[in-house]
Amino acid sequence: MDKNTNDQDEKPSTTMPGVVQKVIPSPHPSVPEKAEIEVKGADDLYREIRVDNALTDKDGDTVRLKKGAEVDVTIQADEKDTTKH
Repeated sequence: MDKNTNDQDEKPSTTMPGVVQKVIPSPHPSVPEKAEIEVKGADDLYREIRVDNALTDKDGDTVRLKKGAEVDVTIQADEKDTTKH
């Protein structure tokens, strides 16, 4: 579900750096491999997230993250789901 860059730029968002700490192999062919990412700047108890280790490159091919990869973690919301601070 890729959205064009213009649509993403219009939504309120924040981006934090992260590092892939480990790649977790799939326990079964029906379960995707996971990438565990340490999000820098997050609270200690919530610093690590796990996501499916499948990204799409500019040519539409599926690629995987490697251990140690530096990534950006972006959180976006629709304007209607935010409030002024």
